[in-house]
Amino acid sequence: MRQLHGRPNGLQRAHVDKDSLVNVSLASVKDPYKVLGVGKSASASEIKKAYYGLAKKYHPDTNKDPTAKDQFAEIQTAYELLSDPKKKEQYDQFGAAGFDPNAGPGPGGDPFGGAGNPFAGFGGQGGFGANFNFEDLFSAFAGGQGGNPFGGGGRRGARNPFQQEILVGDNIEVQTNISFMEAAKGTSKTITITPLVTCKTCTGSGLKAGTQRSQCKTCGGTGTRVHFLSGGFQMASTCNTCGGTGASIPKGSECKSCHGDGVTRERKTLTIDIPGGIEDGMRLRVDGEGDAPVTGKAADPNIRGTRGDLFVFVRVASDPKFSRSGSDILYTASIPLTTALLGGEVSVPTLDGQVNVKVATGTGTGEKMTLAGKGMKKLSGRRGGSGDLRVEFRVQMPKYLTANQRMIAEMLADELGDKTAKRIMNIRTPE
Repeated sequence: MRQLHGRPNGLQRAHVDKDSLVNVSLASVKDPYKVLGVGKSASASEIKKAYYGLAKKYHPDTNKDPTAKDQFAEIQTAYELLSDPKKKEQYDQFGAAGFDPNAGPGPGGDPFGGAGNPFAGFGGQGGFGANFNFEDLFSAFAGGQGGNPFGGGGRRGARNPFQQEILVGDNIEVQTNISFMEAAKGTSKTITITPLVTCKTCTGSGLKAGTQRSQCKTCGGTGTRVHFLSGGFQMASTCNTCGGTGASIPKGSECKSCHGDGVTRERKTLTIDIPGGIEDGMRLRVDGEGDAPVTGKAADPNIRGTRGDLFVFVRVASDPKFSRSGSDILYTASIPLTTALLGGEVSVPTLDGQVNVKVATGTGTGEKMTLAGKGMKKLSGRRGGSGDLRVEFRVQMPKYLTANQRMIAEMLADELGDKTAKRIMNIRTPE
């Protein structure tokens, strides 16, 4: 199955390939405010929002620009600096020089109190080392567990300052059927879906107005239960009462509209544009038209959520005249025996109507000709264009001949010197 683009669904944890990142020294970093495009008075949430947008845009996995890797590293470093109140204060006071381990103390003495490199915990002098958790840094992006960092959720329980959990709703899949000609030219289809949407009554909290969540009594709010085994060993497992959230909606406090889920079903009609050239079995993705996440069951009632995607599975019907090979169309043209012998002109159907093509003298079954640009639209390639119409000729052989036709055929055999042809008319050609 081919798809035009896709993304995993669900609450998931992103993974970043460390080898794809470039180390950038904090001492040599550009002005972090300019890198993130925020002012010095920007709040922590504004800085975080700017960082997420830029990191998505310049991540090397999705941006193939040769400079994207360096820009991505600068964005990381700028956010690392500005997201930490102490480091931000140091930068505001001393600038980039305040992070240079080789720089001498200022007039007031060592501004770091003899602490050395203030970022040693991140490994190396000014670089990201083995102790830096890149996975936590990107857990705010949607993605699959151990997969693309832009496909889903986060990780519950960690307290890394760079970590943020995002709930991603499930994807929805539907099927639509189109004709061969619609696939060739492109078309629009109206489909109806019933996705989960954020509850309008409780705005996704799952709570009735004036109520709040309570701490899980089974696990004491930790979300886990510890089991003591023989030999002094311990084993932790997810609390089966709260599902690992550490909190729950008290009975009677659930929103009546969504029953505590934070989402409800809503009927929706969409018009889907299907591009010309699409093939049978391809899928189209419509961003953000899938289910909303079930935020009422999340550990954090204020957790960020994003909807899944809608995938439209396209089935293309066969055509009685044409078959297909990629962007090329195949057509078999039957021609009379006399046209094959003498040559001539026959009418051939195309996607845009009938055209006349010339048949060369002596054309045999299986011979082909190509009508350039008369095929399907091409989905791939920057210039677009269309494939070709490939015509294969098939000579129609008469099964029965009248006496007159037989006589003419035997005379032709004599004229051509064919001594193997059967003769029953006893016609002699003049010498």
